[in-house]
Amino acid sequence: MATYKRILLKLSGESLQGQSSHGIDTGQLESYMNQVAEIHDLGVQVGLVIGGGNIFRGMSGTKEGYDRVKGDYMGMLATVINGLALQSAFMKKDIPCSLFTAIRMEPAAEYWYRDKVIAALEAGHVCIFAAGTGNPFVTTDTTAALRGVEIGAEMLLKGTRVDGVYSADPEKDPTATRFDEISFDEVINRNLHIMDQTAFTLCRENNLPILVFDMNTKGNLKRLISGEKIGTLIHK
Repeated sequence: MATYKRILLKLSGESLQGQSSHGIDTGQLESYMNQVAEIHDLGVQVGLVIGGGNIFRGMSGTKEGYDRVKGDYMGMLATVINGLALQSAFMKKDIPCSLFTAIRMEPAAEYWYRDKVIAALEAGHVCIFAAGTGNPFVTTDTTAALRGVEIGAEMLLKGTRVDGVYSADPEKDPTATRFDEISFDEVINRNLHIMDQTAFTLCRENNLPILVFDMNTKGNLKRLISGEKIGTLIHK
């Protein structure tokens, strides 16, 4: 039985590249799609925000001479490519899926409109939200927070390659300790870089809890949706 009726799942673009240096790894794409399909089968309404770092990152582009605004728009288009790949994977498995973008680009995707999104979620569609918020200087983490609040999600799930929030980067500091729970204020005060501070503030102000977990362990998404304690819960 599912603990939540409606969730917002945030995945990074880099997670789709698997062991490759860039692009989309079809095995990783299918693995993520299958995990989402498992909770969809439980009746959970799923909104999904995907990053674009496996193709292009606006912030990285500025270091190589790209104009920041142009670079951010390039990054938004990268998220649409990833969104189309995910949508194709879902539809191949006969799972209804709608792709919404914050920048008009019909017929590739539908333009973001909250009421239409809610109707699609309630009709059983997995809804993918791409192109960020349509604005430069805004991350896909903040997009996930905003879309989560807009659709009335009960939880923002941030799927990563680590099993929660640590006191330091566990890949660099072997003494780092993991939190089972932590408050928004403590995350901000400790300057823990799980998501950007705009995303944290938006979630805190709108009482949208965040659960950070390891998405690369197959079955984790279904287990936490079923009530198992996995990852780190961030809340007021």
